Amino acid sequence: RLRGRRNPGCPSQSPQIKGGVMKNTECEVYDDGTNTFFWRAHTVTVLFILTCALVYVTLLEETPQDTAYNTKRGIVASILVFLCFGVTQAKDGPFTRPHPAYWRFWLCVTVVYELFLIFILFQTVHDGRQFMKYIDPKLGVPLPERDYGGNCLMYDPGNTTDPFHNIWDKMDGFVPAHFLGWYIKTLMIRDWWMCMIISVMFEFLEYSLEHQLPNFSECWWDHWIMDVLLCNGLGIYCGMKTLAWLSMKPYQWQGLWNIPTYKGKIKRIAFQFTPYSWVKFEWKPASTVQRWLAVLGIIFMFLLAELNTFYLKFVLWMPPEHYLVLLRLVFFVNVGGVAMREIYDFMDDPKFHKKLGQQAWLVAAITVTEFLIVVKYDPNTIMLPIPFSVMQCWFLGIVLIATWTVWDKGTKTQDTKINTEDRQPACADNVDVLDREHKGLIE
Repeated sequence: RLRGRRNPGCPSQSPQIKGGVMKNTECEVYDDGTNTFFWRAHTVTVLFILTCALVYVTLLEETPQDTAYNTKRGIVASILVFLCFGVTQAKDGPFTRPHPAYWRFWLCVTVVYELFLIFILFQTVHDGRQFMKYIDPKLGVPLPERDYGGNCLMYDPGNTTDPFHNIWDKMDGFVPAHFLGWYIKTLMIRDWWMCMIISVMFEFLEYSLEHQLPNFSECWWDHWIMDVLLCNGLGIYCGMKTLAWLSMKPYQWQGLWNIPTYKGKIKRIAFQFTPYSWVKFEWKPASTVQRWLAVLGIIFMFLLAELNTFYLKFVLWMPPEHYLVLLRLVFFVNVGGVAMREIYDFMDDPKFHKKLGQQAWLVAAITVTEFLIVVKYDPNTIMLPIPFSVMQCWFLGIVLIATWTVWDKGTKTQDTKINTEDRQPACADNVDVLDREHKGLIE
């Protein structure tokens, strides 16, 4: 028997309820409530397997005499035990597909990554960089940054062999990475304007900071044509199309063995990797000053996390193609969506969501910790004087944002005051009418 609301489609959202009850902004969902082996917690099973593994290591395996090897293995084993505990016992977040344990796993990985960053932060610059050799012996060596500037002619008549060689030189692995990255970011933010603002703002940051990091120095057409229009723009467009499909598709869930046809079973398995339900994000930054400042804070943290990607590998001497750089991006892909959902819930309904979500809290802490590592490990690069023309542009932008914020707050306050004054006489008139009617009844 299906359980759910009436309309299985999601073209609109249910009305919001006030008075301390959670606002219902999710699309309508049907679920037959099937609880199979796949969805059970298996806490005892995991504990039994973990105990067997520890007994094997203690009683049957001979401990090597290599201190460095034992230290590495002990750290890895400690992390694995913590992950086993978190996957089975941690609190669930807003996402449940493909399985709640998947998101609990990434929550625990977030904790481990933050602890690793704190450890690196408390080391000296030399020890922190050399510690990376324990992860990969090839690290710990200063590496030159690639300069993406240079000859910026789109058509180079001096090169008779291939006059478009400058364009082909820029067509590296970062082109599909830019597209895929912004496709996923659009699924996280779920707003076209915010995505475009972050995309354009990051290009301005690259212009502003190219005197600090050489690989920020790119050709104008690399900034605005290849990045903003083609890679980022196409990724945002495809992301918005996917969001439109997710907001309109029906969310009807049945147990796999309750579906009679093989085609239906295959379709159900594929849909297991889609959301259980869908919430359309309505950021409404201009509705209140609090939401405006919150959206500005989200954009700021997004840009800071983007900058950390480049500055971290610069100060920790990691080449751009190193697998740790890729793993960090994969990490943020998996935790970013949960964090944005928790931030939106906290902003949209603070009466029900009384505190910031656990994943959002950790992601914010990680972003700040990464930036502190950059500041500590290479303060000379961070403190390089910004060109005066760049400072003028940023100062003008900050002044405009602050002026608009103050003006908008003053306008909304004045409108609220006028509306309150307009309502007071009407209430007084109603009281007078009721008094006269009451006196007439008594007489």
